[in-house]
This record gives sequence, structure tokens and C-alpha cells, in this order.
Amino acid sequence: MNPRDEFTGQSPAWCPGCGNFPILEALKDVFTGLDLHPSDLVLVSGIGQSGKLPHYTRANTFNGLHGRTLPVATGIKLANNRLTVIAVAGDGDCYGEGGNHLIHAIRRNPDITLLVHNNQIYGLTKGQASPTTDAGTPSKTQPFGSISSPLNPLALAVSLDCSFVARGYAGEREFLVELIKEAILHPGFALVDILQPCVTFNKINTYQWYGERVYRLGEEHDPEDRLEAFRRSLEWGEKIPLGIIYRRKGTTLEEQIPVITETPLVESPFSRERAVAEIEAFR
Repeated sequence: MNPRDEFTGQSPAWCPGCGNFPILEALKDVFTGLDLHPSDLVLVSGIGQSGKLPHYTRANTFNGLHGRTLPVATGIKLANNRLTVIAVAGDGDCYGEGGNHLIHAIRRNPDITLLVHNNQIYGLTKGQASPTTDAGTPSKTQPFGSISSPLNPLALAVSLDCSFVARGYAGEREFLVELIKEAILHPGFALVDILQPCVTFNKINTYQWYGERVYRLGEEHDPEDRLEAFRRSLEWGEKIPLGIIYRRKGTTLEEQIPVITETPLVESPFSRERAVAEIEAFR
């Protein structure tokens, strides 16, 4: 059996040509490349077309509420910090409904990887403007063009001193594989914003549009230089950088909780009598 097949779940129901497909295939390459097993993984998602990805992947999965991907992922990591925990979200799911959770996950720095499928539109609910939709872009809810300035998730993450910030592109799968590997291996919270064309509802940010603009950061870029990282994060339009924008070393959330540094919480002894006594104390 092909090792990648071990991670194959249900048949995808995405639109033909959707940018989600190469992200799914890239993940299978990552898992096999890192010699992971489905039992080692937990994929957590919210609502949206991106939220369906765990259904199409064979691993431990949790499909939660809209925008609530990160609290669940953090809770799972704290319960069993030996697991590789990956949160999957869309630009609306994460940067809209889940924006507050993103800010505080960056602050806490749990050792989880967040993959954001950024197609600059709400795809599942049929084409409304999302937080990353460029100003002036027509949509189902704003036919004369979005009147809001778009959120820059990379600039936000760098400004908050996120421990790992990267941008990938669904049209460059091999490069995306390497970025996701680096994110998973990084000790701390890792954000990978993945540019992903929506072939049905976003007729502006197409594969051709991205292909004319994206470029890979070279060796001259130092991802540990925060000021330079912030400058790169502001690039958008004619040139869009791909790669590791910012990276730093730091203490993870799990390392700051003594009771789980040596033994995962799920393996700690449990006393029903003690739990009952604690509950009774509140009566």
C-alpha cells in the first residue's frame, strides 16, 4: 500500500479545481514525510469548505463550531501533548468569527500548527466578502464592491510576536509541503496562511492572478529579523512573498504547566473520590 493512502478518508466534495485539493494532497505528503501515523495526529476544524478537510483525511478528527477551532485544538494539546495537533480553518472561519481566538492563541504559544485556507471569500455560504477580501471586490453581499479594508493576517501575527509565521500557495504544492513540515516541527504556535483560489465564487484572485504575483523569499531574507518580517508581511498587490516570514524561539504553553511536562494529562492517575470531594466542597 502507498504510505499516503493510510491518510485517505472520505471522497472530497469540493468543486473541481478548488485550491483545497492541493492542500489536502500536500498534507498527505507531509505526514508520510515526517513518518507520522494517523493515531499520532489530531485534525481540528471549524465551519466552511476548509472545515471539511478532516473528513477527507484518516486521523483523529474534531469538527467544531464556526471560528472555534483554536480553543478545541489548544484543549486537545493540553490533554495530550504528545499528539501532533493541526488546526484547519478558512479565512472567514479564522480571521472573522475566530479572530479573537487567534490573538490569544498567539499570546499563549501552544505547540500547534494552524493552516488557514485563505481564498478571500466565504465559499461554503456562497460568496460573501470575507475579512481578507480586497477592498472594492464585488461579492454577493456587497455587489458594488467591499467597502472594508482587508485584514492582513501576517502583519497581525508578526506584530503580536507569533512564534512562526509563513505563507504558502496551493499552486506550489512541493513548496507548501516544506512550509507545513517546518511549521509542524517548530516548537510553538505556527501560522501558515495558504493562498487558495476559489474557482466558483472568487473570479479575481485566480491561479493566473496569483501566478503573476507570488514569489519565494530567498536566503537574503532573515526570518528572525522581526522588523524585516513586518515589512515583508505588508507586501501585497504586484508582489506577494511566499515562505517563512517570521520565526522566533520561545517557551510553549505546555512547557509552562508543570503537571504535563513529563506525563500527559490523559496518563495522569484519576481519583473519583477526590473529584467528588472537590465538587461537594462547593455545595
